[in-house]
Amino acid sequence: MFGQLLLGVAGNSGVRRLVTGSTLSRPVVARFIAGDDVEAATQAVRDLTRDGIAVTLDRLGEDVTAPEQADETVTGYTQLLDRLAAEGLGRGNEISIKLSALGQGLGPDGPRRATERAHRLVERAHAHGVDVTVDMEDHTRVEDTLETVRTLRADFPRTGCVLQAMLRRTEGDARDLAHAGSRVRLVKGAYNEPPEVAYPAKADVDKAYVRCLKVLLDGGAYPMIATHDLRITALAEELLASRPVGSAEFQMLYGIRAADQKRLAARHTMRVYIPYGTDWYGYFSRRLAERPANLAFFARSLVAG
Repeated sequence: MFGQLLLGVAGNSGVRRLVTGSTLSRPVVARFIAGDDVEAATQAVRDLTRDGIAVTLDRLGEDVTAPEQADETVTGYTQLLDRLAAEGLGRGNEISIKLSALGQGLGPDGPRRATERAHRLVERAHAHGVDVTVDMEDHTRVEDTLETVRTLRADFPRTGCVLQAMLRRTEGDARDLAHAGSRVRLVKGAYNEPPEVAYPAKADVDKAYVRCLKVLLDGGAYPMIATHDLRITALAEELLASRPVGSAEFQMLYGIRAADQKRLAARHTMRVYIPYGTDWYGYFSRRLAERPANLAFFARSLVAG
């Protein structure tokens, strides 16, 4: 309930202008965002690679309003992919793409055009040994996103998909995706969803997460266990103890629980989700809504400034 309220406030244009225009915001944002450009993102990859941690990179900018902006997203990711390959940082790492940033919402033809742009990116990534995972957004985009993933997997079976445990439909989607070679990032979800499509109580979301994880593991999929909930990571490690090494991986966000990231990396594949770019407000507000501790950190930093 608190998170949904915060997301509602964050969606106010006045609040957005206040936060993005404040000089006090940037040092706080820097905890969660690697930087504005490819150079900053690449440096974050170098740093984490030295700690034995893999990465997935997200070029921020989901609020596109014109096809030209979607094409700029493709160009930006292409530059990133080429940079990673040039530095020998491609293989084993990943990019995460939002279909909204590729024009999914731009009119009736948006989903098809976004799929075409995504296909070009996946093809380029594949040539560099880089995986791609398609991020999931709010519940109105789930069907179109799953259809795009199916299309991409026809040519590139390793294309990853994201499922949000908070949505009531997700356990069924997990069953559909629970097959060998299916890379699925399982998250709790960070969008402000109505109760008819999503579980409003955190306890119910947690239970749904565990159910979906078991469905994916039992079906032979490759779950990417994306959570900062240490109770769930501990349970996941118990579930993996009786399974072959490499049956799953753990994922966490850049700037959150760095010590736990290193601890998990000593025993499992650990991947950190690195966002970068100038259009950071939407991502940042969802991070605040996910955990009260993040909001408290933000507030303390503003007061200290």
